[in-house]
Amino acid sequence: MPQSQPPKDALLDAILTHVTFDGWSDASFQMAVADVGIDPVVAHAVCPRGAVDLAVAFHQRGDAMMLERFAAADLAEMRYRDKISALVRMRIEVVEDREVVRKASVLFALPKYAADGAKLIWETCDAIWNALGDTSDDINWYTKRATLSGVYGSCVLFWLGDESDGNADTWAFLERRIENVMQIEKVKAGVRKNPLLKGLLAGPLWAMGHVKAPKSAPMQDVPGRWNEDEGASK
Repeated sequence: MPQSQPPKDALLDAILTHVTFDGWSDASFQMAVADVGIDPVVAHAVCPRGAVDLAVAFHQRGDAMMLERFAAADLAEMRYRDKISALVRMRIEVVEDREVVRKASVLFALPKYAADGAKLIWETCDAIWNALGDTSDDINWYTKRATLSGVYGSCVLFWLGDESDGNADTWAFLERRIENVMQIEKVKAGVRKNPLLKGLLAGPLWAMGHVKAPKSAPMQDVPGRWNEDEGASK
């Protein structure tokens, strides 16, 4: 292990060669520990859940790589929807081994790790919106990320089974999903402009208006906050 490389990074690099055959399993983790030559006590200190923690690190590394590609790309002339599509595509393209993602999908489909998988997808979509300069601080902060999570998750599943040249079918699928999102936004805008619907939904709209995005330092284990400044209680 290079002196400058953190133990978890070294373990992640090592385990990838084993995941294809043995999945994100304890066996793969033990082989990675042996390959790196790290003290097992240290390995379990940085990865208490073993391979599961490395699967999480693998996904987070992909997010970082996506942001690096985005920072180096010139997307200034693109429409906003095309920038979203480009970032989702970048996130998928940074993966070098599709089978590693397939094995991770199986892992995070297990009930005990499903929350980890959902959190990772949410973090990816949060990173995409933040990269695009999203400044929403209300219910839209949540709806944007929730909607994009559905788009991203479905695209990854489609991509895992895509055998088309250059993943052309996946990119076409992605464009269709983005178009669906745009239609939803049009419907929302129509509701806000319709006097009758706006009146019927006055109560729900009032309640949603009090929901705020997380602060920079949110309370522990609380995903959002209620706006007390407008007279609401916790």
